[in-house]
Amino acid sequence: MLQVCLNGARGRAECSHLPLTAAELAVAAREAVAAGAADVHLHPKDGDARDTLEATAVAAAVSAVRAAVPGVAVGVTTGAWAVPDPYVRAAQVRSWTVLPDHASVNWHEDGAAEVARALLDRGIGVEAGIYSGTPAAERFLAWSGSRRVLRVLAEVTETGAQDALHAAVGLLEALRPAAAPILLHGEDAAAWPVLRLAAARRLHTRIGLEDVLHLPDGESAADNASLVRAAHGIIHATP
Repeated sequence: MLQVCLNGARGRAECSHLPLTAAELAVAAREAVAAGAADVHLHPKDGDARDTLEATAVAAAVSAVRAAVPGVAVGVTTGAWAVPDPYVRAAQVRSWTVLPDHASVNWHEDGAAEVARALLDRGIGVEAGIYSGTPAAERFLAWSGSRRVLRVLAEVTETGAQDALHAAVGLLEALRPAAAPILLHGEDAAAWPVLRLAAARRLHTRIGLEDVLHLPDGESAADNASLVRAAHGIIHATP
């Protein structure tokens, strides 16, 4: 499965064509799915283009994208950078009026289990975000609900290609006891090497402007769809 990560916590200062509004996210999702993406991950934004978990913003983004790509699962973030207090994050999840299909929960962040429980209680799939270089894998595997998650996001945070590949192998080894499918991905300069590793290991993966702003040849990506097309080609060319 190839997921597209449409925008992330970035802003227009990093990427002038980053989709931020619900309408922009809908267009980007439609184009990315047409290019080969099978799942959508996005960060709803407030009026100042900052990540938010506020119910109105989540409803607008999820509804617009769902209408643009009917039948395709749509997920959002619950990152602590949007709302540092995990109990407030969980309360906001419980206030959502339009429910995404899934939401990511980062297990190195305080209160991850509380946020995950709030999602599961509402029937929302949990993507367990496990960052390399953190105790997240151990924390997640020790959680009593670890077998209830939709998938595990193995997130390689090292940005040098060789360091990232080494970290990815170690992270996958640490996650061997996990019962859920693994989605492996990297970021910035490591995004493409890690995607190739995921393809070689027949793992789920993702690509999009959240993770990388350049195509494999180093050219700036015009949009999410161009990244998805490149990733789709790599995956299908991998023996």
